[in-house]
Amino acid sequence: MILQPGHAVPDDAAYLPATTDHVLWGRLPCATDSPVLAIDPGDQVVIDTISHEGILEDQGRDPLAWFTAAGAHDVLEDAIALAASDHPRTWGVDGPHVTTGPIRVPGARVGDLLAIRVLETTPRVPYGVISNRHGRGALPGEYPLDGADVFSVFATVDDQGRGRLPLGPGTEATVGFDLHPFLGIMGVAVAGDRRPHSVPPGTHGGNIDINVLTAGSTLYLPVQVDDALAYVGDPHFAQGDGEVALTAMEASLRVRLGFEVIAREDAVEAFGELVGPMAETSQFLVPTGMDADLDVAVQNCVRAAIALLQARFGMDPRHAYAYLSAATDFDISQVVDQVKGVHARIRKADFA
Repeated sequence: MILQPGHAVPDDAAYLPATTDHVLWGRLPCATDSPVLAIDPGDQVVIDTISHEGILEDQGRDPLAWFTAAGAHDVLEDAIALAASDHPRTWGVDGPHVTTGPIRVPGARVGDLLAIRVLETTPRVPYGVISNRHGRGALPGEYPLDGADVFSVFATVDDQGRGRLPLGPGTEATVGFDLHPFLGIMGVAVAGDRRPHSVPPGTHGGNIDINVLTAGSTLYLPVQVDDALAYVGDPHFAQGDGEVALTAMEASLRVRLGFEVIAREDAVEAFGELVGPMAETSQFLVPTGMDADLDVAVQNCVRAAIALLQARFGMDPRHAYAYLSAATDFDISQVVDQVKGVHARIRKADFA
């Protein structure tokens, strides 16, 4: 089933469709942006998101033609409308990502944490796209091959709910992989009147591409402007740590999210002084580190993990450092977004 705008929307939560007046394309919200929805802390929102793959200029900026040629039978109406619109965006200057929002959360103040709880992630289409373009990715001097500017692979969802992509052009043989839908972009508005580029992540969150942020997880973000002005986008069906080719299986999602505000004093007691995003799943506490230099990103993540263990469990920093070395995985979130990301997976059961 394809989830067109307004189709099969539950009636127990606010609904935010990804119409052209509800999205930004290539930039992220700042303090002067007007909210497209206001909710109270504790409320849930059902949000439509649009993947940028299939709508970009190097793919013809015609998703109906592009996806139909790739083998899709249905194409999202909101993706078609956005690509055909004069939505403000400069190709080659702004980023590729489409974000839905911003959402005003009254009561969120600078210094608080905004908790975004991922309750459901529902694919809107049975297909997605994985691209390597413009000399980007982990091997920018080697791929795409043959002097191509972009190479996009059309991937499908099979009857077992797994991803499928061909082994090569002209062959019907495929490789299958598990899907773990998540939002690559979750963030809060930055201070000032300048919208940040959608590609590099930062203390505001944004394009963090952390693949553990599936249904049941929570992302905590330091609020940077009053009322938070939250937004989401860059939907994925699947992504390996690193996202080495530049994009993973990018495909549009409908998500149900819950929003809560954690007062600064409570946030410091629970997490320490967070300077950037932190995630939590049923199994793990997930501090993050970011920097253009991957070595520094790792160091920042280790420091964040030590601070978290001190605040949450009263752990001596030397013992926390030792525990992290013995028992915690440090994963590369992505290496392709200018600012590289690392996240740690600290098992909560170890401290039961």
